[in-house]
Amino acid sequence: MRSFPRRTLTLTASALAAALLATGCSELQEVSQGIDKAQECVQAAGIVTETAAKVAGLINNPAEMEKALNDGAARLGELADKAANTSLKEAADGVSSTLEGFNVNNANEAVDAAQKVAADSTQWVQEITNACGG
Repeated sequence: MRSFPRRTLTLTASALAAALLATGCSELQEVSQGIDKAQECVQAAGIVTETAAKVAGLINNPAEMEKALNDGAARLGELADKAANTSLKEAADGVSSTLEGFNVNNANEAVDAAQKVAADSTQWVQEITNACGG
């Protein structure tokens, strides 16, 4: 039986170590992407609920309500722009557009917007949750 030269064993061991490292790195990357996706999903749902809570407290201040709606829309839009998950991106963009579409110029529009946001925010969170696979 012929023995392998030391150099061949070293190269084989190095190649095996590199293969194991590469496999481990790809698994780590998948886990990292899963964590990023989960964080984005939690953030998107949080933006919706936070915006809805702000809007509910601003019925007597139409200008501040308009600002809160636009801020929520902008934050969701930014999150959508960064999201790697296409479904989350679409859901966040959809809610962002809806929030942006409210015009609150007076007390009556503020009441209408607050009622609509309160009624629809649960559905928006559900859409985001569904987009995230849950």
